[in-house]
Amino acid sequence: MMSKIKNRRFPAEWEKQQGILLCFPHNGNDWPGKYEAVKWAFVEFIKKVATFEEVFLMVADEIQKEKVNVMLETAHIDLSKVSYIIQKTNRSWMRDSGPIIVKNGTEREALNFNFNGWAKYKNIQLDKHVPAKVADFLNIPITQVMYNGKPVIVEGGAIDTNGRGTLLTSEECLMHPEIQVRNPNFTKEDYEAVFKEYLGITNVIWLGEGIEGDDTHGHIDDLCRFVNEDTIVTIVETDKNDHNYQPLQDNLKRLQNAKLENGKSPIIVALPMPKRLDFEKLRLPASYANFLILNKSVLVPTFNDSNDRVALNILSECFPDREIIGISCTDFIWGFGTLHCLSQQIPE
Repeated sequence: MMSKIKNRRFPAEWEKQQGILLCFPHNGNDWPGKYEAVKWAFVEFIKKVATFEEVFLMVADEIQKEKVNVMLETAHIDLSKVSYIIQKTNRSWMRDSGPIIVKNGTEREALNFNFNGWAKYKNIQLDKHVPAKVADFLNIPITQVMYNGKPVIVEGGAIDTNGRGTLLTSEECLMHPEIQVRNPNFTKEDYEAVFKEYLGITNVIWLGEGIEGDDTHGHIDDLCRFVNEDTIVTIVETDKNDHNYQPLQDNLKRLQNAKLENGKSPIIVALPMPKRLDFEKLRLPASYANFLILNKSVLVPTFNDSNDRVALNILSECFPDREIIGISCTDFIWGFGTLHCLSQQIPE
């Protein structure tokens, strides 16, 4: 196999995309009591993506495909922009169970990062088949990510790149010694070796803790994201009494001291947090950092909050050539994730 490795590179999300992988929810367990609302919110999400590029839409079976098709027609979605992939899943979080597609020389290669339910949930048997199914549909080779003879577990939501060799991730997610341990006894050096081999990463910026309520335990796509090759947006909490205040200040300081792959300091842009969102007895991990970059647009989660407008304005300045569209995510977030968590970009 080694001879096939040419020159892997993990493209940035703003690079040209063929489309976006989504999975229509067929299991209401992620959104107890909100499943009906979530289905229509998902239709609206599909509609926005299909305006700009192709949607690769995973559905459980032919019966669900027919039902979804009727919903999409009802919402006046251009069905020529939707390709169905039939595959039963446990959940709809394609950012984490889906493959990560890299460039390998001039070709594309799908990476299977061995999804294991965020080292938290046991019912993942169906989700394990998603990477191979997508690679087969796109007719590209798939590689299982291994290190020292063992499968390596990393979710797409745990990493973000500028496409130039720098990667953002968090210690809470990948390095916590007791909670949701993905790869027991892994060191930072081990992770960095994996990122170099499979993603072409030469420089890793480690943040500290994630936000309260995040059941992935510290995913980066709720914390900070590259918006171009030298600029990072990071969320900050202004309420000093909020549990998130201190960890987010710590992350801000780390970014201010960080260097990019070229030795320069990144430009840091602060993004606010929405006010605290609770449902039943849980705090929900609402974050404007969970935006999805499309070919000519950026879809941004909104939460019926006065900071929605502030976040949209900041991101408009970060992406001057893209249309910035807010999508209400008050239903999605009850499943502990929003737009970025539900999607996975397919580079051209």
